[in-house]
Amino acid sequence: MNDTSTRPNTVPWPPLVFLTAVILSVVLNIVLPLPWIHGLLGDILFAAGWLVILGAIAMYVSAIHVMRRAQTTIMPTQAAEHLVMDGAFAITRNPIYLAAALLMIGIGLVTGIVWFLLFAVLAAFATQKLAVEREEKHLEARFGKRYRDYAKRVRRWI
Repeated sequence: MNDTSTRPNTVPWPPLVFLTAVILSVVLNIVLPLPWIHGLLGDILFAAGWLVILGAIAMYVSAIHVMRRAQTTIMPTQAAEHLVMDGAFAITRNPIYLAAALLMIGIGLVTGIVWFLLFAVLAAFATQKLAVEREEKHLEARFGKRYRDYAKRVRRWI
């Protein structure tokens, strides 16, 4: 285990976790497809899925833009140079991870693959345990009171 003050993680867990969740969702849908809602409610969920996908993409793009503008890394294995608190980070402390989970939910709603909905939640939980909690310790070690004040104002997820 590494010292979280120098960098949050040694393995880029979030992309690996979400990629694994997507692969498992597709494979399980082939092997064991679960029933989906049809009719008017299915159409409403389909439309809602597209809205969720568009929102997830907007959140992701906003977060990347703000991090680049602040000249800090987006890599979960590298030390943060600056504490980013504006843009999408004013809404959630983890907009990139939230966007990944929302993207999976949106895909599940659009395609009717229930496994995406289940694995989105599991991937978010795994990401929190494998990365977010360590990243928070890293940010607190690097930025101290500024990070603690930010964490009090802005929720971890939503």
